[in-house]
Amino acid sequence: MAVSLFWYMVEFARSEWIKKFLFAKTAPLVTPAHFRGFPEPTGKACQHALFCMMVCPAPGAIEVLHEGDGWKPNIHKGHCIRCGLCVEACPNGVLRSGRVLETMWDQGTSLQFTFRIAIDPDLCMGCGNCCTACPVNKLADAQMGAGGHSASDEVIMRVQGGDILVLHEEKCTGCKTCEQSCPNDAIRIARILEGTQQPIQQPSPEAGP
Repeated sequence: MAVSLFWYMVEFARSEWIKKFLFAKTAPLVTPAHFRGFPEPTGKACQHALFCMMVCPAPGAIEVLHEGDGWKPNIHKGHCIRCGLCVEACPNGVLRSGRVLETMWDQGTSLQFTFRIAIDPDLCMGCGNCCTACPVNKLADAQMGAGGHSASDEVIMRVQGGDILVLHEEKCTGCKTCEQSCPNDAIRIARILEGTQQPIQQPSPEAGP
């Protein structure tokens, strides 16, 4: 045992090995072009669409807060997984992460939300809470009654004949305020996310540089 330990120490005491150990050099770290860092603001104004929060797969990673005169997305790095979906879903280009935003512009790609309103007639009792709680309805008809009745055809939905009548599903912003206000869980908002690509306009051969 002693002999083995002796030759072990002799091997590691070689000057060549000691130099490599004490003065080891590694190549400098270079960030690859495909690297996605934590989302950062681009300087554009946030319109409070909240699509970034809807698409985020990591709970608590992003929240949009009112700061000063406007809204600002805040990234919690302890929760963020740097997937870049918030960058792709934002319709206003408020965030960037790596080359995600630039690639979207170059290739004409984007993520778009649409919303579907589903009402269970067996559970709905026509109380109108969903109609009066809807923030879009409040803007469309500030005079909407407590029972969800409205004379305006510009609201998303209203109570008519004891039932909830959906007029403009396309105006839904997906906030789910109606869901939270329903005492019977009779209404559900489905958030549908689709990837789209717009055709890129190629310059005409006759066009000058």
